[in-house]
Amino acid sequence: MASRDGEVSNVVVDIIQPGHSHVANTSNSGSPSHLGYLSEDESSYVDTDNTAGNTDRTPLLHSSLAWRLPRSLSGYGYTNFEACAGPDTSGRNHRTLGGFMGVFTPVALSMFSTMLFLRPGFVVGQSGILETTALYLLAYLILVLTVLSICAISTNGAVEGGGAYYMISRALGPEFGGSIGFLFFIANVFSCALYISGFVEGVMENFGPSGEAPFLPGGTRWWDYLYASIIGLVCLIVCVIGGAMFARTLVFILLVVVICVIGVIVSFFAQKKNLPIDIPGNNPVVYPNGTEDTKTGLYTGLNSTTFSDNLLPGYEIDYKTGNMMNFASVFAILFSSVTGIMNGANMSGELKEPGRSIPRGTLSAAAFTFVTYLLLSFLIAATCDRYLLYNNYLFLQQINLWPPFVIVGIFAATLSAALGNLIGASRILEALGNDHLFWVILRPATITTKGGNPYVAVLISWVLVQLVLLIGQLNAIAPLVSVFFLLSYFSTNLACLALEAASAPNFRPTFKYFTWYTCAIGMIGCIVMCFLISAIYTSIAIIFMLVLIIVLHFQSLPTSWGSISQALIFHQVRKYLLMLDSRKEHVKYWRPQVLLMVSNPRQSCGVIDFINDIKKGGLYVLGHVKIGDLQQSGRDPVLEEYPHWLSLVDHLKIKAFVEITLAKNVVEGMHHLVRIAGLGGMKPNTICLGFYDNLEPKDTFGKAQKKKRVFFGSVEDGRQKDLEDAFPEIRHISDQKLVNRTEYVQLIVDALKMQKNVLLLRHFDKLDKKMLKTSNGKLYIDVWPVNVFRPETASYFDNTCLFMLQLACILNMVKEWRERTCLRVYLCVDATNDDTLKKEKRLDQFLRQLRILAQIKLVMWDTVVQKLNASDTEADRNEETPRPGTVLMTDFENVPDDYSREMNSLIMSNSVQTAVTFLYLPRPPSSQGNYSTYLEQLTTLSENLPPTVFVHGLHPVTSTTL
Repeated sequence: MASRDGEVSNVVVDIIQPGHSHVANTSNSGSPSHLGYLSEDESSYVDTDNTAGNTDRTPLLHSSLAWRLPRSLSGYGYTNFEACAGPDTSGRNHRTLGGFMGVFTPVALSMFSTMLFLRPGFVVGQSGILETTALYLLAYLILVLTVLSICAISTNGAVEGGGAYYMISRALGPEFGGSIGFLFFIANVFSCALYISGFVEGVMENFGPSGEAPFLPGGTRWWDYLYASIIGLVCLIVCVIGGAMFARTLVFILLVVVICVIGVIVSFFAQKKNLPIDIPGNNPVVYPNGTEDTKTGLYTGLNSTTFSDNLLPGYEIDYKTGNMMNFASVFAILFSSVTGIMNGANMSGELKEPGRSIPRGTLSAAAFTFVTYLLLSFLIAATCDRYLLYNNYLFLQQINLWPPFVIVGIFAATLSAALGNLIGASRILEALGNDHLFWVILRPATITTKGGNPYVAVLISWVLVQLVLLIGQLNAIAPLVSVFFLLSYFSTNLACLALEAASAPNFRPTFKYFTWYTCAIGMIGCIVMCFLISAIYTSIAIIFMLVLIIVLHFQSLPTSWGSISQALIFHQVRKYLLMLDSRKEHVKYWRPQVLLMVSNPRQSCGVIDFINDIKKGGLYVLGHVKIGDLQQSGRDPVLEEYPHWLSLVDHLKIKAFVEITLAKNVVEGMHHLVRIAGLGGMKPNTICLGFYDNLEPKDTFGKAQKKKRVFFGSVEDGRQKDLEDAFPEIRHISDQKLVNRTEYVQLIVDALKMQKNVLLLRHFDKLDKKMLKTSNGKLYIDVWPVNVFRPETASYFDNTCLFMLQLACILNMVKEWRERTCLRVYLCVDATNDDTLKKEKRLDQFLRQLRILAQIKLVMWDTVVQKLNASDTEADRNEETPRPGTVLMTDFENVPDDYSREMNSLIMSNSVQTAVTFLYLPRPPSSQGNYSTYLEQLTTLSENLPPTVFVHGLHPVTSTTL
């Protein structure tokens, strides 16, 4: 019964005689786009509408503007170069900014922000100069690696408005892009609030009740919130004016900040030594009761002892928040202030050449700010004692030769950074709205002025900034900002890594200074620092992103961007298909790989769904033969029909591939499909055919209707009506079939010749899986492992019997079937001559050995077999006695109609609660003259039965070994 390696091999097994085996040898559509031409004699002209028969010629080389291709050629039948090259007559050409104004300036100012004048002493005092240098190196390593990824993506194609969001979404696809874009929008909102808080801190330190010029009321958080709201209103007004005005404002602000920085650096060398610096009166650590005399820290000037004292870290309480500092918390505050590397990318909609400006401007701004920060840090460490650094965050103002320099610098740096993040947030929100990823919720964000400024998106962003300002202190907002931006940078590196790993031919950025390990290191650095800063905030943000991804996945996204997941899947599938060697197949890991031949899916939905249940994770291919001749067609008709079949697969929610071929007849078409379906080691091993009979076909498409669950309710798939129209009407019983009886049986013969198992399915229009779920009693999956046309072989099991059991067992393993059905195996016995108990016990042992849990039901078929015996001569019966070593069990023998009807009645009487019946399919006769008789006998045998599957197996499919 078992072969050497444990497989149940290609044998006939005697289930009566223990210990004996009787061995038997059963062996987008469309033609290529027309892009015009340049002839030798008319080299300065191009045919702009050749497809329409237009003979107008448009000058190209004499144009005052160089022609350019559109940003995407996909979906164009031809390209009108005149439209590409001609002047912008719409009046909406908003790309006016160069690399310095549009990228370097906003990035540099945003990276200076609160850190430049408000927190450099805080970082040096808490961490020491060695650790401060490490913090800057770590922060800028993450930033530079992310910048490399940004540069690679931005130079791989045209970058539209939305900047970083646009790049990530077009690389990763709408689900990931939408969720990450929303996260990046929130990061910009929080960052804007952070910088406004820094501005207010500078105001209150100088002009509040405890400041140098105390003329502003304050002292409570609500006064701070009022001043922050006023500054936010100023930012709103500037941003509503538009991107060009914003950029022009930043150039002036950058000039002011640079002058202030130069003044601070000069002051370190020019200021007198041992200068006492007052500790501000709003420091609760130094003045716990608020009534003590003024205390001072010391500015020593350039001093080696001071530098040595500030060499190592010494973490203390932050007097602004009252929290004890550590490496992660200091890094969070530092990093939150240098997160502006994408501010230039956010302005991509206003840049003349974003692919060129973004890399150059961002990298140069990062280098400029890094050098500035390190220089300031070393000067502070060499001139200020630790007590001063712990307790006065605004000490630079008092050591400056002209103190207003620092005040102006604080206001300019924080205000410009706030402006940059507010306008960046609005552009991302506008891009999200334009992409329709969040239904109609973000539609107002797409409203713009005549100049193209999304003023409603600016208003929405400003309102959210006002809400974030309620958090309060700069150091309290900073960890949130750092987490959000680190996750955004993580996803940017992920996008670039995915593009690089997919090895897509169209990923060829002009920026070459990156590789997969720069992306990977950037990703690892971002996610590690996220969890070090705040595991809680990071976990919440990641969970929120995952929920958003799921929501967007179930939304019908109106996008055609392409998804990196498809490229990665292709890359991996190709690699593993090459590793899948058909020569290494083993019966232990056998699974059905099915090619289902479908003529018209409108009458085959029940069969399609049923085969989806028995594939057990194997290959499932829907095959269709379109009758025709390619030479007689203007274009390939398969290309037009293929998308409808893919939509059918989506609608029925089955896991199947589609193969369609064009042939002169169905037999030839099936040969094509059997040979070409699948790839490498994934080729069909089983061919399924609908049954050939004269019954009226039934339209099962409506019965198989699937409903799609989406948020905000349950709705029908809107494409169902289109699918119904895409496939032909059900044929009438009087219509001629595509194949005749002989051709149909020939399909079976040819499939067996090609060493494929064969299934014939009948009455599956009766299968109602909804009733299966709601049935009160148990239903049965019946297996009749006997060739009823050779009843004398009832005591034997061959590959077909084992294949039937395997398929029935697989079906019973599917959840919907397992809950409502039981597997039942019929054992046909002769009550007069057979030892029924011994035979039943032997079959039970055999099923246990195969690990198939099934009920065994004895059927006395004496009276039915007697009808067959009575119709044959004794010589005929003697001649047909089964002999081991022959193929007799699998053969078909013509039997009297009375016998077929009696056998049909016997099966029907035992199928009252049957959901599906599996019957033995014998080999067709060798003579074509007997094909019709063969088909008639099968028709009589299966008349009026429940859904029935005729099975013929050729190969071992079960194993008894580990």
